[in-house]
Amino acid sequence: MEDLARLAGSLSALPASCGPVRLIGIDGHAGSGKSTFAENLGEALGGAPVLHLDDVATHQDLFAWTDRLLETVIGPLARGAAARYAPYDWTLRGFGPERELRPAPVVLIEGVGAGRRAVRPFLAALLWMDLVAEESWARGRRRDGPAQAEFWDGWTAAEVRHFSEDPSKRFADLLVRQRRTGYEWLQRPSVTA
Repeated sequence: MEDLARLAGSLSALPASCGPVRLIGIDGHAGSGKSTFAENLGEALGGAPVLHLDDVATHQDLFAWTDRLLETVIGPLARGAAARYAPYDWTLRGFGPERELRPAPVVLIEGVGAGRRAVRPFLAALLWMDLVAEESWARGRRRDGPAQAEFWDGWTAAEVRHFSEDPSKRFADLLVRQRRTGYEWLQRPSVTA
């Protein structure tokens, strides 16, 4: 996709923000299309690694994962070292085998809270998936099916609390909108974290 290739080029030209890495955050409401967009952008970047925050969060710590992210991922990357983290298994409700995330010119971090206050200082850019909460959540509920309805009820309340205490949309450099084919974005003026 030509639009993603242009975006990939501009992100690759940014100065490193986390040691040798250009860390790009992709935030937005659950169900807004962050994971799909991150995978597509990662391909446009020539195979840039993608860290999914669903691998860092847990049932008990829907949003209380900041220290784990800083210690296991951002800290090592900032030192130019490989990050090692154990992804959370949402079905088994426990951490799985450890994975390695090596420093790369661009690393994408996607998930609700990718642009939170504690993470922003390490980001070269923050992208926000621009889809309203209710529509995003409806998409997520359809994707996950009725078996996850109770989880989604708790999730939406937790997400509302998170964004009221630690909003990130207003700090986004780009608002990303999914079109029928491809994406479009609006550049936002820079805001100091």
